[in-house]
Amino acid sequence: MSVLEREASVGMTPEHIRSQRLPLVVNIGIGVLALVLSAVLVLSTGIGNWVLVVVLGVVLYLVGLLAAATRVEGRRSARNRLWRSLVYAACVLAVLPLASVVWTLVSKGAARFDGDFFLTSMNNIGARDENGGAYHAIVGTLEQVGIAALLAIPLGVLGAIYLVEYGRGKFALTVRFFVDVMTGIPSIVAGLFVLAFWVLIVSPWFNNGVPRFSGFAAALALTVLMLPTIVRSTEEMLRLVPGPLREGAYALGVPQWKTILRVVLPTALPGIITGIMLAIARAAGETAPVLLVAGGAPFINFDPFLGNQSSLALFVYQQAGDASKYAQPRAWTAALTLVALVLILTIAAKLLARRNRLSR
Repeated sequence: MSVLEREASVGMTPEHIRSQRLPLVVNIGIGVLALVLSAVLVLSTGIGNWVLVVVLGVVLYLVGLLAAATRVEGRRSARNRLWRSLVYAACVLAVLPLASVVWTLVSKGAARFDGDFFLTSMNNIGARDENGGAYHAIVGTLEQVGIAALLAIPLGVLGAIYLVEYGRGKFALTVRFFVDVMTGIPSIVAGLFVLAFWVLIVSPWFNNGVPRFSGFAAALALTVLMLPTIVRSTEEMLRLVPGPLREGAYALGVPQWKTILRVVLPTALPGIITGIMLAIARAAGETAPVLLVAGGAPFINFDPFLGNQSSLALFVYQQAGDASKYAQPRAWTAALTLVALVLILTIAAKLLARRNRLSR
């Protein structure tokens, strides 16, 4: 090997390529300079607040990063660094609203996060009474969402199994079409359907001819909303199960129903549980169906089949529109309770699915 070839080979080593990198100090300096310049431009001219400062600072940072990286690393590496920075920025922008919501809920909802809020109802609570809580609403939410889950989860999972494992021909296409249509149905329509069918037609049979609101009627409306979400999410998870797993079970002589029960469902279980929890979260946050068919009540009602019943979402709606100065803290605390309840259920379901998967 000649001297020129040896020098060329040394110049093309990975160590030499990695040495042409933009230093971290320069990267941080570009960011700080971009924010300072943005603050000077925005605040001195009075055209916006800190939000515009951040947005303009990000734009200036990307422009400065592209120019500096092009000079140090080359055009190709500079473009790669630019797009990577854009991806990171998009991720941060996606997380910021969630973080803002969580911070707002915690900061404003912690004021009434006490025993009185969780152990009392709004029965006989006036506008000048600072006490009163959401015990009745928590009971209503747990009962309504629990009944809806008992109805929707088996139907949704079995429907998805039919569409993936057995469904062929026009009937399966029809079922899939109506599931897609139901996915976008407004919650008020589900409430009106249950109101027209169950409250006005069926409930009079059990109440001496008089229509009656109930928590069970609200659970039926929530079932209508949960069902398409569970079917579609479960269907997609079942389709992701590799075909060789099924074929291996069939080759060993395992019946199809047992293959589905022991191979397909356990493999897709984490994704199925995620879809189920999304459906439960949507159902727990619905207000219109509960207002239409359960009526809402300030007192505690443990019987979901008899009488009006409230929920946390409906409680938030009612307290947020109340003129009392004590109503707003109750609304924020109820919203925080609802989010915490859904979070606890999601974590518990994830841990249970993970434990079952490891035990196998």
